[in-house]
This record gives sequence, C-alpha cells and structure tokens, in this order.
Amino acid sequence: MVGPVPEAILFPGQGAQREGMGRAFCEAFDVARATFEEADDVLGFPLTKACWESGEDINRTDVAQPAIFTTSVAIVRVLQARGLDLATAPMTAGLSLGEYTALWCAGALEFADGLRLVRLRGEAMQDASQLIPSGMTSLTGATEEQAEALAALGAEKGICQVANLNAPGQIIVSGELAALEHLEANAREHGVRRTRRLPVAGGFHSECMRPAADRLAAALGEVRLERPRIPVVSNVTALPVEDPPAIRDQLARQVCAPVLWERSMRWILGQGVRSFLEPGPGTILAGILRKIDAGAVVRPAATPEDLTG
Repeated sequence: MVGPVPEAILFPGQGAQREGMGRAFCEAFDVARATFEEADDVLGFPLTKACWESGEDINRTDVAQPAIFTTSVAIVRVLQARGLDLATAPMTAGLSLGEYTALWCAGALEFADGLRLVRLRGEAMQDASQLIPSGMTSLTGATEEQAEALAALGAEKGICQVANLNAPGQIIVSGELAALEHLEANAREHGVRRTRRLPVAGGFHSECMRPAADRLAAALGEVRLERPRIPVVSNVTALPVEDPPAIRDQLARQVCAPVLWERSMRWILGQGVRSFLEPGPGTILAGILRKIDAGAVVRPAATPEDLTG
C-alpha cells in the first residue's frame, strides 16, 4: 500500500506519449480501465484505441494531449486506490499540457472538463500549426542569454521566441520555419554548438499559436474551476496560482508564453521540497530535475511495477 507521502507531484506534457501507454495499468487495475472508458465516452471517439494500436495517431497533437492527460489521471487514481492521499502533497506542477493534470490533481478541474479542454487545446494547436508553418529547435548547452540573442536573430525572419526554459543547458526556441533556419545557421557564432529541430507539429509556446490561445481562452470561460486544494505552480509565472480567474488567464497565456519549468522547480525546491512523484508515461521530468538539482529524488509511476518496486 502507498501511504501518505510528502512528495510534490509532477505531470509530464506532450512528448511523453508512447504507443501502448496506460495499457498495462488498465490490464492490472479496474480503476485505470474505467478512466480510459470514461475518456472514450466523454470525447466520443476511441482514445483507448489510439493509445494502444500501432500507428501515428498517438503523435498527433490533438490525440497526444488527451491521451497523456488520461494516462496520468488513471495512474493517480490507481495510486489513490492503494492509499495515496493527494491532500498530503505539498504542491503540484505540470509541464505545459501537464499543468491541466496538476489542476485536476489539486481539485481545481473536473476530469471530464479537463479532458475536453486538452482535446480542444490539441486541436487548436494543430490547426494553428497548419496556418503558420512553424516548429521548435532545442539549443544544447545554451544559456538563457544566448537563447534570447538567437531568438532575436531568428525574429529578423519571422516569429521566433524562447519557448521552454526547462533546465540548465536545456532550452527550446519556437517560431516560423524561416526564423528557425536563420537561427540554426548562426548558432555557432553565438556559442551554441548544437541545435536540433524537434519532431513537433508547430511552434508551440510562441505567437504562432495565437489563434489557439484565443480559442482556448473562450473555452476556458465556459468551464467551472475551483480554488486548488494544494498549491499548483504555474508555467507562466513559476509561482502558485490560486484564483480561478487567474488560472483561466494563465492557461490561455501559456499557449504562447515560455514554459518557466526550471524556475518553477527551483521555487518548489526553495520551499524545502526534496521528494517528487511522477505519475505518467515515461520519466522525462525526473531526467530534467536531475539537471536542476542532482540531490532531488523523483519516484516514477510509469508502470505497474513502479508501484511495488
């Protein structure tokens, strides 16, 4: 059994998806299977099939986002059935999409509402990507100052912004394709030895996503939100967000704003938190946190074996 834990809970975002995710939990636990069945009913299409069958559907933005959200919720529900008391968590946070799961975890957002929101968010981001040919590039080993300078250079050719400040040396820029090409061609002159174009649909967390942010803002206005029962650290400010109007505003802003993940983690660590739980597909956030603070301990919950290990 899992008893009360003093662990902050971290939820992954897009990029954590993988074929078959959640299946082992559904085969082992009724509550996980019920969560996926509920997701299929709410969305009106077989999300479960998209997660478990081979093919490219799982990597589509409009499928990956609700799939990751559902998988994380299913795992948390399994943990709760085994004794996890969410009220004992000192705080929670999620990377980009994962912020919706964190809000669900904190009692601010109902599962069905969150599922509809992340489905719409994925659709809107996919549509925005088709309107403006765009993408994302990682800058290996870059400082924030180098990344900002390169983004400014790229902006000479189109939209270009720093999109993710994940960890020391792990920064991502986002923008129109011509801007990224210009940035990549000049990276070495700015002290960045390696760039890598990411396999994503478009320029997330940049003004390329403005149409998506506007659609999401309208949808958020129709959803009931409560004050979180535990602190939820926002991607936009790297500080806890509590009031429902502020939550709505920051979730809409998040689509075009940089993800301040390193600052968020440093804020949490600064509150004396040293232990973390990562329920969801993969262990991406554990790897990122090790770059921020090698002494932090992250307990994975990506497979049923993790629950008994």
